[in-house]
Amino acid sequence: MTAVNVQQALQLARQHTRDDGETFTLEAQVLLADILGRSRSSLLTHPELELNPDQEQSYRTDLEQIAAGVPLAYLLGWKDFYGRRFEVTRETLIPRPETEQLVERALETLSGLSRPRIVDVGTGSGCIAITIACEWEQGSLLASDRSMAALSVAKRNASTHAVGGRIEWMQADLLRPVRARFDLVCANLPYIPSGRLPALAVSEYEPAGALDGGREGMDHTARLIHQLPGTLAPHGTALLEIDQDQGQPLAAIARECLPASDIDVEIDSAGLERLLIIRRGAA
Repeated sequence: MTAVNVQQALQLARQHTRDDGETFTLEAQVLLADILGRSRSSLLTHPELELNPDQEQSYRTDLEQIAAGVPLAYLLGWKDFYGRRFEVTRETLIPRPETEQLVERALETLSGLSRPRIVDVGTGSGCIAITIACEWEQGSLLASDRSMAALSVAKRNASTHAVGGRIEWMQADLLRPVRARFDLVCANLPYIPSGRLPALAVSEYEPAGALDGGREGMDHTARLIHQLPGTLAPHGTALLEIDQDQGQPLAAIARECLPASDIDVEIDSAGLERLLIIRRGAA
C-alpha cells in the first residue's frame, strides 16, 4: 500500500462536509500536526512528509469524528488558553478565547494589590486559576468546583504548569462552605438557559453541569452574587463571565446584595455582554 503524505491527508478533509468548512480545514491541520508530533507551520511547509499506517488510521478515525461534531479539543486531549496548553476531558468545559478577557481584567485588578486572596469559583479545567497563578506570583489562591473529576483535571494542569503547590483545591457548591474573605472573586459559571441548550451543538459533547444555567441562564451566577456579601472583602472585586442579555438583571441583583459597590457590564470584541464587574466599597 502506498503511504499517504501530508498533502494527501489534508485533502481527505475535503471529503467531509460541514457548515464551517474553513474551520474544519484548520482543525484537520491541527489534528494532523498533533498526530505527527510537529507544529502546524512545519506541516504546511513539508507536504511530502509521509504518515505511517497507524498515524493514517488515527487521522482518518478522528477526522470522521470532527466531521460528526466532536470537539477537536476532546480528540486532542488539550486546548490552548492564554498561551498555555491545558488538558481537557469530557468532564470539563473546553476553555474559550472569550474567557481570556476575564483573566486580563483579573491581572489588571491584581496589579494594585499586595498579597491578595483570590478564588476561582467553578474552576473546571483550572484555566483561570492556573493562568493567574502563572502570571501573578503573589497572594493565595483557592479554586473550587462541584465536580471531583474536574478538580482532578485541574490539579494535573496545575502540576504541568508548576503551580500546584500555590493553589488550594476545594470541592464546593460555589463558595459554600468557604469561610474567608477574598480580594478577587473570579467565576465562569454555567450560563446557558436550559431551554436553549438542546439546540446547541455543545450540549451533545460537553458536560451539562458546566453549561446549564437554569431557566434564564442566571441561576448559578445569581446564587454566587448572593454569597458575595459574606465572602468579598471590602474594596474587593468580583469578575463574573455572563451570557448576552444577562448583564442588567444580574447587575440589579448585585446592587441589591452589595449596595455600596460600583457595578459595570463589559462587552467583548463581538459587542456582546461578557463580564459583570463588581467593585465593593468599604462596607
